[in-house]
Amino acid sequence: MKLKIKFYISKIYNDIMLFMKNLFKNKTFKMFFISFLTMLITIGILFIIVWNVKDKIINSLINNYIAKSDTFKQKPILIEKVEDSPIVPVKEEVKVVEDTVVTAVKKAKPAVVSIIISKQVPQYTVTYKEEKIVDQFGNIVPNMTLTTPIYTPNGTKKQQLGSGSGFLISSDGLIVTNRHVVDQTDVDYTVLLNNGKEYVATVLAKDSVLDVALIKIVASGLPYLQFADSDKLEVGESVIAIGNALGEFKNTVSAGVISGLSRSLSATGGGGYREFLYKVIQTDAAINKGNSGGPLLNLKGQVVGINVAIAEGSSNVGFSLPINSVKGVIDQVKKTGKISRPYVGVRYVNVTSDLKAKLNLTVDYGILVAKGANANEVAVVPGSPADKAGIVENDIILSINGENINASNDFMSLIRDKKVGENIKMKVLSNGVERVVTIKLEAAADSQ
Repeated sequence: MKLKIKFYISKIYNDIMLFMKNLFKNKTFKMFFISFLTMLITIGILFIIVWNVKDKIINSLINNYIAKSDTFKQKPILIEKVEDSPIVPVKEEVKVVEDTVVTAVKKAKPAVVSIIISKQVPQYTVTYKEEKIVDQFGNIVPNMTLTTPIYTPNGTKKQQLGSGSGFLISSDGLIVTNRHVVDQTDVDYTVLLNNGKEYVATVLAKDSVLDVALIKIVASGLPYLQFADSDKLEVGESVIAIGNALGEFKNTVSAGVISGLSRSLSATGGGGYREFLYKVIQTDAAINKGNSGGPLLNLKGQVVGINVAIAEGSSNVGFSLPINSVKGVIDQVKKTGKISRPYVGVRYVNVTSDLKAKLNLTVDYGILVAKGANANEVAVVPGSPADKAGIVENDIILSINGENINASNDFMSLIRDKKVGENIKMKVLSNGVERVVTIKLEAAADSQ
């Protein structure tokens, strides 16, 4: 039985194979079969490709056709009704920032003041004297007279000469502003509060290093500002400037961001004086003339800087003194009533790669102790801390308390952060030999 089954299976197989051989001998059928097989393979490949990009095709159909139909145009609000969506609409983000700025301004504005600079100037009564005009022959010219004004002194009157800004830092009327705002000695200073009240101001102290001054009015229960930590500022952080813009628009508010940190620049004041500002804050918040001395605030309404200068001819490039560099000055005035600044007593030039090459120096950082062009511009001030420590002309001071002196860590910045009476260690290069000297800082002669 098994042999019969095997026989029939073998016969069927042989018949099928013989049939296929005879079939493929027909060229028409052979071409048809190959074409059909190729078509199946092609369809299979296309199916795989379409399956892999089906999501993109569906999204494209929805965006380009379905979403444009009138039926779907009426239902976009359904997306906004998702309760747990983590996406915050842009309009809501802008509104949050606006609300924060408004809140910060409401909090800080009452403590920002305008400072009016005025002076008693002579007043004159003007009268006019008329005289006949004569020609070269001595004849009176008809219908023509010469009018000459005559000024007669008539007492004095108070005239406004300028203005600036400031802000209260205590409830009893202590105010911070710029030194250049209150630098004149023969004028009167009046403080105008946000509520319209006016007070006569007394200048307590002016900083010889930073463009900072403290003035005082006699009052109590006043609103005042809190300080932030300006060392934690970041580029791009939102800030607000408030001040007496152009001397006539008091408490003008402008907002922007921190554009840069640790900027150093040379600034020229309206009186022709020149000063160097080290490690100041750059901001694009509009700081106009008259804003000098006003606060630069964070979104909490805390002071991060004191507005001090603008880049002339620029569009919204302003600079502010970091509040951390002023805190020590404020504490001194509160405790002693004056500002004491430490000094070393050397005249110097910064050592750079160019100066190294020019003078054949062995280092390209630090400061070179050098005299000036005039006889009174000595390299080391006699009797100064530097003189007592044995520093001489052509010495190169390399570091202070282990911090190298360079373009980003200048000598003045390192010294101004120290206190009078503090001992500091300086690494000094003298005649090719390095040594460490200890200097006890003393108060600068112009401290007040």
